[in-house]
Amino acid sequence: MKLLFSHPAGNQNVRAMLDGLQREDMLARFATTFAARDDSPLLKLVPQKLGKDLLRRRFDVPPQKVLQHPWREFARMICFRFGWDHWVRHEEGFASIDGVLQDFDRFVARALPAVHREHDVKAVYSYEDSALDTFRQAKSLGMRCVYDLPISYWEVGRRLMEEETQRLPEWVGALGGGMGDTDAKLERKVHELELADLVVVPSKFVADSLPEWASGKARVLSPFGSPSASGTWSRTAEDPSRPLRVLFAGSMGQRKGLADLLRAMHLLGGENIELVVMGGPLESLDFYRRQYAGFTYEPGRPHAEVLKLMNSCDVFCLPSLYEGRALVMQEAMSQGLPLVITPNTGGEDLVIEGRTGFLVPIRSPEQIAEKLAWFNQNRQALMAMKEQAIRHAASYTWSNYSATVIAAIRALA
Repeated sequence: MKLLFSHPAGNQNVRAMLDGLQREDMLARFATTFAARDDSPLLKLVPQKLGKDLLRRRFDVPPQKVLQHPWREFARMICFRFGWDHWVRHEEGFASIDGVLQDFDRFVARALPAVHREHDVKAVYSYEDSALDTFRQAKSLGMRCVYDLPISYWEVGRRLMEEETQRLPEWVGALGGGMGDTDAKLERKVHELELADLVVVPSKFVADSLPEWASGKARVLSPFGSPSASGTWSRTAEDPSRPLRVLFAGSMGQRKGLADLLRAMHLLGGENIELVVMGGPLESLDFYRRQYAGFTYEPGRPHAEVLKLMNSCDVFCLPSLYEGRALVMQEAMSQGLPLVITPNTGGEDLVIEGRTGFLVPIRSPEQIAEKLAWFNQNRQALMAMKEQAIRHAASYTWSNYSATVIAAIRALA
């Protein structure tokens, strides 16, 4: 069963799927905005730093199997690099991410008939927000549509964020979570799901978020793979005189539950705990300091440096209101960090209660504080949990991820 696989940028799960599809001889074409090669002439036309960013978009796919549509994405990256905000405005700007996604979707739809004729392609595989025109064209050709939904369905996120505007009005400027999406964008999401024959989800939380009208659609749940363990992990927490280092990593908004974590730190006033916050602020740092002044801020950094920071910490806390499956949780576990997370992170299966971490409900500063205090007061138990976190994370592999999805695609035939 040959298929066309499309994604506008490419990430770790995309690369895993490409590897799996090629092993099974199922990949007819891979459509993306730009697939870098060291000898790509386009790289000579852009600033050196932008060229380095583009070189991250290397894919282990034969060049003859790649369809590229780079120009709108180049415009977006250049406008973002030089701060030309009027061109990258949400949904409206020529170089906005939504403009790029929809333009890429139209490109794939135009290319599909020729690929279908040449390779007898039976299915297309597309991702949320870049699937609608592709799926419409595929349906006209009698093809099956595989829809990758990497985060909970939009209705769930919208409801949770609207509730937060009432619960924490002071955080309205730092909610995150797509609250600015227009009706037109949300309608596209609905139509994409309507056309899907198979829905790929990374977690039970995402699967459960699908609307009732889509309950009859085939779906496959396949958790992401984990990075390799570092081989070493921090033992500083064995010394009770050293602060327990709790790490939060992600966009600094209330979608990630940061307000609840900062409130929990207030409740932990008598505990020897340091909060390390790494990520991109949605408000000024002064705003976050007003919520809790004692955290250590770490800006974003390359992936290898993120893992190094994780390795220096003791516990990972992500009390998100909604995610798809935050890969950062498995990255933290691979570096020896037990978890304190909500089920809405999509990582419920990562927690073996009391062994690899703890689950807490959303919006529960008191329970977050209780679990972090337990870690601080049980340092030797924490050491054993670090080893168990590494072992449990290692049981999730990218090869299993792609194999599970491919088996579900074959079942469509």
